[in-house]
Amino acid sequence: MKRDSEAVPQPGRALPAQQAFASYAAPLIAHAIELAEAVHEDASPEALHQLRVSLRRLRSLWWAFSPLLDKGENARQRAVYKFLATAAGKTRDWDILIELLMQPDSGARELLPRLDEARADTLAVSRETLLNADVKHLLRDVFASTSAELNVAHESRIALHQFAAKRVDASKRSLKKRIKRAGRAKRSNYAAFHDVRKAGKKLRYLFEFFGPVLEGGHKRTLKRLKKIQKHFGKLNDVVASEALLRENAELLIGAGDLDAALDWLGRQRKRRMRAVVGLLR
Repeated sequence: MKRDSEAVPQPGRALPAQQAFASYAAPLIAHAIELAEAVHEDASPEALHQLRVSLRRLRSLWWAFSPLLDKGENARQRAVYKFLATAAGKTRDWDILIELLMQPDSGARELLPRLDEARADTLAVSRETLLNADVKHLLRDVFASTSAELNVAHESRIALHQFAAKRVDASKRSLKKRIKRAGRAKRSNYAAFHDVRKAGKKLRYLFEFFGPVLEGGHKRTLKRLKKIQKHFGKLNDVVASEALLRENAELLIGAGDLDAALDWLGRQRKRRMRAVVGLLR
């Protein structure tokens, strides 16, 4: 199965951005549908992870083209991708927690059978949600609606390379603003650090979409974005796992030493927080 970035053809730089939209969106929509259907057969962590990533990329693409779209309609369409990504992500969150607690020094291996049961229950709900949502028709309808809106748009046409540069610049400013805010934030203010991760991920997706039509090189920026995503992603995994464990404490009564697991996750969170703070300096 091809990755999204490999499946997206690159339209010409001078092509109107409104016309170029379909070239980016159509293969991403097809790939997301393929992944959603595969989840019904493949319950592996990787399958769910790829689906969530695919839906996040779609949400970022719609954000990129938002200046050319009706605000209310665009917000509703991006909400569709968020809803579907959340459905897939709930099972993925259990996978991350289980993977973390499988480490020998976690002292939580006795919890794993109960965690596996919770993961299986959540997977059943995720599959049912995706099935009831009728992902294929839902995504195709969103794509058709947005394409139709862009085709009849009355605003002046803008060349793709100019539009892409403006959107990348806007995303860069957003990331810098969030990095500055996180640099001043207390370590207990995780939301500020999480915002950096989201902004960095969005900018990276935009470079993947528009890189070939942008002027100049952006290898250094991409390298930094990958580093941010790696370290902030590791922090997010621990923070989300710690919260998931606390939220489901009642399910784990008598299954093992829950406090030991939470203490271990707390130490991991502090260690990974130090790493991201160092990255912002």
